[in-house]
Amino acid sequence: MTTYLLLAMAVPVVGAGFIALLRRSPNAREAASLVTAGALFAIVLRIHGAVSGGARPEVVLAEPLPGIRIALEAEPLGVLFALIASFLWIVTTAYSIGYMRGHHEKNQTRFYLFFAFAIASVMGVAFAGNLFTLFAFYEVLSLATFPLVTHAGTEKAKRAGRVYLGVLFSTSVVFQLLGIIWVYAIAGTVDFEPGGILRGNVAAGLVPVLLGLFVFGIGKAAVMPFHRWLPAAMVAPTPVSALLHAVAVVKAGVFAVLKITVYVFGIEFVAETGASVWLMWAAAATIILGSLVAFTRDNLKARLAYSTVSQLSYVVLGAMLANGLGVIGSGMHIAMHAFGKITLFFCAGAIMVAAHKSEVSQLNGLGRTMPVTFAAFLIGTLSIVGLPPTGGAWSKWFLGVGSVEAGQTGLVAVLMLSSLLSLAYLLEIPVRGFFGKEAGGHGEANGDGGAPGHDDHAHHGAPAWSVAAIAVTAAACVALFVYPEPFYRLMTMVAGQ
Repeated sequence: MTTYLLLAMAVPVVGAGFIALLRRSPNAREAASLVTAGALFAIVLRIHGAVSGGARPEVVLAEPLPGIRIALEAEPLGVLFALIASFLWIVTTAYSIGYMRGHHEKNQTRFYLFFAFAIASVMGVAFAGNLFTLFAFYEVLSLATFPLVTHAGTEKAKRAGRVYLGVLFSTSVVFQLLGIIWVYAIAGTVDFEPGGILRGNVAAGLVPVLLGLFVFGIGKAAVMPFHRWLPAAMVAPTPVSALLHAVAVVKAGVFAVLKITVYVFGIEFVAETGASVWLMWAAAATIILGSLVAFTRDNLKARLAYSTVSQLSYVVLGAMLANGLGVIGSGMHIAMHAFGKITLFFCAGAIMVAAHKSEVSQLNGLGRTMPVTFAAFLIGTLSIVGLPPTGGAWSKWFLGVGSVEAGQTGLVAVLMLSSLLSLAYLLEIPVRGFFGKEAGGHGEANGDGGAPGHDDHAHHGAPAWSVAAIAVTAAACVALFVYPEPFYRLMTMVAGQ
């Protein structure tokens, strides 16, 4: 199993090498990316089998200072994150083949290269055995995704990149690193341990402050007011937006918050001290405010970005509930939101390539020419809202029940209001697409398989690779309602530790 852990890190890096070598042959380059993604998923599945059986494989990569190790360890929460990221890398690569070619993007080799480096960083985050290792790969992930955010090379993209790195590095250095140093000073270790490492080492009155350093210091979790980097990064190509919002960056943030809460603080210790109550409401405020801002955005990707800001704090909220049901709901929302939101971003990209539309107000009638894309958008919407028959219903259920168990019935109202807001600003897109009055014209649009329609710009249709990826993620949203067992089982193992 230690070999598999090392391979999970090495395979994406080796794949990046092949991508660079095959840069003059696009077909071979993209095949190398797909093969690498498939190999990584197979490796993670093997690790998942061992961890589900009770194994906890670990390996020390280096020990820069006495007692400070760069170490990898596979445990249930990390396996859940690695499963999501490795599977969605396959799907996103397939989608990217259609999008990058259909949109005639430049520097495509660089895109696939840094995508592979980003996934390698994600594996480091997922399997980090201690706070130091988590911090190191967290920072590498920021650097690996910077060229993706600035891919277009325009002044707007460069400005977004500066905001991206500025917010993420400043929060991690000013808050997160301080929290790590503080933990080491009082506990004498930064290792992740079941039940946490702080009980008996820190005064109860200091726990809310220390926990706050991590929640706000992990800027990738996008808890307000440290969320501005996320909408700014929407200047990137849509596959990058999908990477940021579903596969890697934001999920690395909320995953880190949940992992630190469980394995550094310990949910029982957090509950006993009441340290997380103020952070529950900070998360609740982000949930509502993110939804309200999404209402005001006509640009589709911007609307989805603020939806992500809101949805991420569901995971933070579940962690701060500091009970088993909250932890289960939090972990399951990492998975359910990943599949729902990547579906929405895939659809936004398909609309851009096929119809050259980026504003919600421009989508009237387009669903009749792109029925697969808009039907998938509807399924993704239901999952984000948390309605059956989609997987998002399960994570919302556990978060609601966990809120009641924690005695925070007001948070149930927040979850319900947020779901209604999400329904309103997301459902508008498929409603406009299928029922909106056409702006005019009756071209030969054939979208992604529908009948001729109104928009001359859509006659080329969404690329087949992209439509296939959209169909896979939309189907997964429904499949996870019927069979959530793999993710649920992993999270019950986390909550029971």
